[in-house]
Amino acid sequence: MTMSTCSSRRVSHSQTQTDWASKLTTDYYPDDQQTKFMHLQAEVESLLEQLQNLKSQRLDGTHQAE
Repeated sequence: MTMSTCSSRRVSHSQTQTDWASKLTTDYYPDDQQTKFMHLQAEVESLLEQLQNLKSQRLDGTHQAE
């Protein structure tokens, strides 16, 4: 599996989860709760991206050291 395939799957899976969560939120929660949820969701996605970048940098550093 190539890196781009793996990344595409992560984005696709993440997007599916985001779509599902958005639909669930808009169907069942009042506007103020939806807003809070959307902010938390954006923060989680940002933190996940940072974690993936750090992991990638660490792997790149490991490969360069070899």
